[in-house]
Amino acid sequence: MTNEPNIQGRVVPGKAKPRGRFPHVTRAGDFLFVSGTSSRRPGNTIAGASADEFGTVQLDIREQTRVVIENIRDILQSEGADLSNLVEISSFLVNMNDFGGYNTVYGEYFDETGPTRTTVAVHQLPHPHLLIEMKAIAYAPKK
Repeated sequence: MTNEPNIQGRVVPGKAKPRGRFPHVTRAGDFLFVSGTSSRRPGNTIAGASADEFGTVQLDIREQTRVVIENIRDILQSEGADLSNLVEISSFLVNMNDFGGYNTVYGEYFDETGPTRTTVAVHQLPHPHLLIEMKAIAYAPKK
């Protein structure tokens, strides 16, 4: 009898391809571990990032936060779970001046009964138009 762990990672069809060799989500027993998730779309465009005809870039922390949370929701749903299964979220902001907008949108999805949260500032993310990345842990027993 072997005592091998029940751990399986996978890339979710229809989501932006990871920018490295790692899964969107890994199931370890009854827990789901969601890799760092941004507002990148499947075609490698970034929600919350636009440029005018002169190339001036506008970045929107509120839109990026909303899309990141929705991306996490989609990833969880691919495993039969939802945002209500989250137990922990770690958020990475490039600029703490964006905390207010991020926090407002976050509060549209979660309250004090939701997942624990840590928010830290980071030097940069994998694309200069990304303002935020989040990773998460959910408790979601297989049905």
